[in-house]
Amino acid sequence: MGVYTLKTSHLLQAPLSEVWEFISNPSNLKLITPPGMGFDITTQDLPSRVYPGMIISYRVAPFAGIKMQWVTEITHVTPGSYFVDEQRVGPYSLWHHEHHLEVVDEGIRMTDIVTYRPPLGFIGSLANSLIIRSRLNAIFRYRERALNDIFPPATQTGASRGII
Repeated sequence: MGVYTLKTSHLLQAPLSEVWEFISNPSNLKLITPPGMGFDITTQDLPSRVYPGMIISYRVAPFAGIKMQWVTEITHVTPGSYFVDEQRVGPYSLWHHEHHLEVVDEGIRMTDIVTYRPPLGFIGSLANSLIIRSRLNAIFRYRERALNDIFPPATQTGASRGII
């Protein structure tokens, strides 16, 4: 029954204000989520910016096309720098997702740190080894490609990107 961390980081070639405006708008999450996950935000009258205490409800099919409810709370926000969402209802025993932005010489470094614990103790740990971790990596690779389409790199060869 382990707790796991997935950390991804990549560079975006856009002003910090534009990247923040995009990632802090919860409606944009669907644009950077693989279509096969059947992701739909179910919260009505969703504000255009995250704020501490904000509750966001989704329907998602993370495994085998089985739809389930996922509810997250935005627990921390520092505008232009980072925010944290934590699962309140969903498939994990623990889900803590940090979204960080940092201005670097090459552009904006976007780093996601997900700390999670699958359900079901030993079975969840086994599932993490066999399925969950690779699935999460695939989701974040998709997210990187989608963000690069939204914020095209100035050059494809000059930036260092990837899952770390």
